[in-house]
Amino acid sequence: MQRTTLVAVITNSLLALGQIVVGIFAHAFSLVADAAHTLSDLVTDVLVLSAGRRGAEPADRDHPYGHGRIETATTLLLGSVLAFVGLGFLWSSGVRLQNMADAPALHPAALYMALATLLAKEGLFRYTLGAARRLRAPLLEANAWHARSDAASSLVVAAGIGGSLAGYPFLEPLAAAVVGFLILNMGARLAWKALRELIDTGLPAEQIAKITRTVRETPGVVGVHELRTRRMADRVLCDAHVQVDPRISVSEGHRISDMVYFRIRDAHPDVRDVLVHVDAEHDGELQVASPGQLPDRPWIKRAIDELFSAYGVVPERILIHYLGQRIEVEAMLAPGDRARIDPAALKQSIEILISRDPTFRSIHIFERIAP
Repeated sequence: MQRTTLVAVITNSLLALGQIVVGIFAHAFSLVADAAHTLSDLVTDVLVLSAGRRGAEPADRDHPYGHGRIETATTLLLGSVLAFVGLGFLWSSGVRLQNMADAPALHPAALYMALATLLAKEGLFRYTLGAARRLRAPLLEANAWHARSDAASSLVVAAGIGGSLAGYPFLEPLAAAVVGFLILNMGARLAWKALRELIDTGLPAEQIAKITRTVRETPGVVGVHELRTRRMADRVLCDAHVQVDPRISVSEGHRISDMVYFRIRDAHPDVRDVLVHVDAEHDGELQVASPGQLPDRPWIKRAIDELFSAYGVVPERILIHYLGQRIEVEAMLAPGDRARIDPAALKQSIEILISRDPTFRSIHIFERIAP
């Protein structure tokens, strides 16, 4: 694969150099434009490869999310430069079309160079495609079809130069304008893709739907909401609020979140990192107030301890559920403690506490069974 890529780089470099030399000598502006098109592909590959290596470096203290944005920023810069180059060729071609009388005559060498370029790029396409299918390398096959698109632009240049030599001089600068448009289009697409990534544009709706389905199918997941995605170079980052049974343990909720993480990674290889927020309820609708408006654990524990203080009993464990802006409490007593309590008096105390403080929805008392 590396050998095939190296052959392509050397071939395109020699072709671009030949097009520039012959284009200047033969007064063929379209040849120079096609050379710029070829060089832009080479520069794109080299810069993106270099930035990709830098972007693949692991996260550090200053870049906790990694260095993927380096590749994105490089792509944005490169795309912008190519777009301006394409505009420059379009402008120059327009000026030449308006001043055809002052344009120097084309030398036949321009046509020979254009045809040689066309044949070389078509041969490079067939060589690369054969290697890609032999090695079963999709990336190499994509590069092969890229070479075919370059051959198409060279065909336009050859046709324009041939038509100009045949007595239609406007065709050569027109061909240069077509190539300029191709360069502009390539640069604009690169820049737009990078810009969308920098402003954290999410994945298409159909991809988000697939990820959502993967989350919903995870055992223990009741619902999912606020699923957000964004790209960072070749990675996709995903955040999801996952709703689980509100009365399971923290460890079980954590295990469900781990299952969601690995299932998304397995089913969607382009997703490299997933942040899972476990919810006991649909917090987008129910948690209107801030968490500070409900009492915290120390205050609740004091209130529950006061219920049992008259009996000399202290609950072993207090489980608190914050649901729908109210509190449900489960108090676990040690074996034998329940026999020391007056059930009627305790029930009355609980009813008084709930009536006095409506944030309590319910208080349940349990006794641990001795092993």
